[in-house]
Amino acid sequence: MIPIIDSKRQYAQIAEEAEKEVLDVMRSGQYILGRHNKAFEEEISNFLNVKYAVCLNSGTDALHLALRALNIGEGDEVITVAFTFVATTEAIGIVGATPVFVDIDENTFNIDANKIEEKITPRTKAILPVHLYGQPCEMDKIMEIARKHNLYVIEDCCQAIGASYKGQKVGTFGDIGCYSFYPTKNLGTMGDGGLAITNNENLKNRIIALRNHGGAIRYHHDEIGVNSRLDEIQAAILRVKLPYVNEWNKLRREHAAYYNELFRNAEDIKTPVELDNSYCVYHQYTIKVQNRDEVHKMLQERGIGAMIYYPIPLHLQKVHSYLGFTEGYLPNTEKNTKMVMSLPMFAEITKEEQQTVAKTVIDCVKEANLAIV
Repeated sequence: MIPIIDSKRQYAQIAEEAEKEVLDVMRSGQYILGRHNKAFEEEISNFLNVKYAVCLNSGTDALHLALRALNIGEGDEVITVAFTFVATTEAIGIVGATPVFVDIDENTFNIDANKIEEKITPRTKAILPVHLYGQPCEMDKIMEIARKHNLYVIEDCCQAIGASYKGQKVGTFGDIGCYSFYPTKNLGTMGDGGLAITNNENLKNRIIALRNHGGAIRYHHDEIGVNSRLDEIQAAILRVKLPYVNEWNKLRREHAAYYNELFRNAEDIKTPVELDNSYCVYHQYTIKVQNRDEVHKMLQERGIGAMIYYPIPLHLQKVHSYLGFTEGYLPNTEKNTKMVMSLPMFAEITKEEQQTVAKTVIDCVKEANLAIV
């Protein structure tokens, strides 16, 4: 079995240091918003080259509180994509706003910046691009549109820690950048965790208050907030892992290049496209194939941990049925959700494992296509 990700291999690399730091936290008696939270906020700010970072309980909370901090709510519209994890639009729904879906560029799976302006209305308050699979969006075009129409930009970087566009880290273009530290992410905790970053001090202070029951001062509550503090043990683990992220991302890029080489002559398999001036961190290595479901079933049976992210676009999910969308509304999105499949990708995967994955994928694609014929 070759899994989609093997967290145990990464743990083996950091085990001694991580266990020491976790034990120190346990012995300290300070488990909430302790020194590791503060230190990690400073260290991640330096890593991302941004002024402020606020640790949170999850990437979902980062998106939710970013919208709250920008006073986006009932009656407002937020432009985003339907090809993403549900947390993106879940956060929009939590604040009472409405997601407005733009189709994707079928090469990058990211929002098609050329189709954004046609969706802007007097109710539009923000654009929420998603850097899916670690691939940066075309942020120069998006920011130009946002400035032209006086819109906020919230970047969903939950799969893109360390990715950059034209030399600038994603998450630092817009008003607020949002990250997830779910265990399978390129920088992951051993539980849940999230982060919001910004260069605006007022937004930073608002998010800090919102994460702590709506008050900047203890027992003084100015508005309805939430409890979204990052666990101190998780902060300690993130501090151990952060110095490794650049190397882990570099390895992922090398693995992606090797997959590309292995699939070079496979005409029925479309490999990922990386834009010029982009630094993709390959949270997922995602190919496109015909007869995807059948190929996926074959791979599972043969011990290849391929995954489908995401089989049903959000505009066709039951949660958004109130918006009244039907098939055909987002043709590129709908076509690609029927074709995408992510292959095993993690820093520690071996060339031999990649060779096995690639050969098995090629064989399964051929078999599935022959069966259809």
